[in-house]
Amino acid sequence: MRNIRTRTSAVAATALLAALSLTACQGDGNAAVGSPSASTTGGQDSAAAPSAPASGKPADGDTASGTSGGKGGTGGKSAGSSASKGGDTGSAVTTPCGDRVKVTYSKVSRPINHGLLTLTNTGSKACNAYHAPLLRFDEAQAATGINDDSRPQAVVTLLPGESAYASIMLSSADGSGTNGSTAKKLAVSFAPRDGGGSTDAAPAGITLPAGTYIDTTTSVTYWQSSMEDALTW
Repeated sequence: MRNIRTRTSAVAATALLAALSLTACQGDGNAAVGSPSASTTGGQDSAAAPSAPASGKPADGDTASGTSGGKGGTGGKSAGSSASKGGDTGSAVTTPCGDRVKVTYSKVSRPINHGLLTLTNTGSKACNAYHAPLLRFDEAQAATGINDDSRPQAVVTLLPGESAYASIMLSSADGSGTNGSTAKKLAVSFAPRDGGGSTDAAPAGITLPAGTYIDTTTSVTYWQSSMEDALTW
């Protein structure tokens, strides 16, 4: 009887040890599973290209266009322009727009006595629309004045097919301008990075809509990244 009890106890002890060993193995296996996952947060890039205008041209306007340097093709899509924060510092693009571009003049109803220039990059590489367009109406000896208050915070960089905009105040709304005349033609030249003189690109020649009236108050804005920005001046 004593031998039977001893064998029974030994069997029970063996079973208990086996159960404990199995539990320990399972615990080790679970510890290797379910390591913490890395979490990544994302947001919109602060240097993203601005949105394009809903329409490629102003409503109720007559348009005329010219191509610079004889190198441009047909106008590309009117897309939103990219902008380099703080000017072109840190931007790989330093080529001024001028070659392979198309310039379009549009008559707008608002603001009154204003026109709109659209500069479209028809080339295959990005370019920068530096400073303001350099304008000469008809046979004027001096370039049209520039609205310095319209200087943007960033140089407008145009990828192929993208556009920049500048508005022209043709004459004063209050009649304060003098030496008024009807202009027929407009030559548009392009500023280099340093703003001195103009680039080597040939001016874009535009035949203006009939009745385009200008006076001594005529001025043009800097290139802007959107039509809306250009027409606020």
